[in-house]
Amino acid sequence: MRRQATVAPGPFQAPAPATAPGAAAPAAAPPAPVTQRQTLQTEFEFELPRGYVDDSGTVHRRGAMRLATARDELIPLRDVRVQENPAYLSVVLLGRVITRLGDLPMVHDGVVENMFASDLAFLQDFYRQVNSEGHTRAAVNCPHCEQPFEVELGGSRLGE
Repeated sequence: MRRQATVAPGPFQAPAPATAPGAAAPAAAPPAPVTQRQTLQTEFEFELPRGYVDDSGTVHRRGAMRLATARDELIPLRDVRVQENPAYLSVVLLGRVITRLGDLPMVHDGVVENMFASDLAFLQDFYRQVNSEGHTRAAVNCPHCEQPFEVELGGSRLGE
């Protein structure tokens, strides 16, 4: 059985013309395709497990990371530090995609370089999560009743 939804005329769509009494109704034209504007979440909030401590001793924990582009992943490969030490790639890459961290005016690879190791590990994992699926949830089935549900893969703190 196929169901079909009817769409009311929109603000830019003319209403159907009226027919004279007793006249045959004109053949219905196929409905115009309804286009929906999809939105894509491109920035994701996070909270560091320990926090970045700036030169004045202020701890910055809340921030945001944007989705990476191909350019974000390619440009660090030309960086001399990355060429000398491939482990430095994640530091440079995170410095490009972290858009906000606490009250810092700017986040760059020098900030990431001075983070605690646990915060760096958290951000590397967070980067993988948001750039692979766009969210940190996975669809699973209950092993007992076979009902589907979602689980949160990433917590706001390490170990959650």
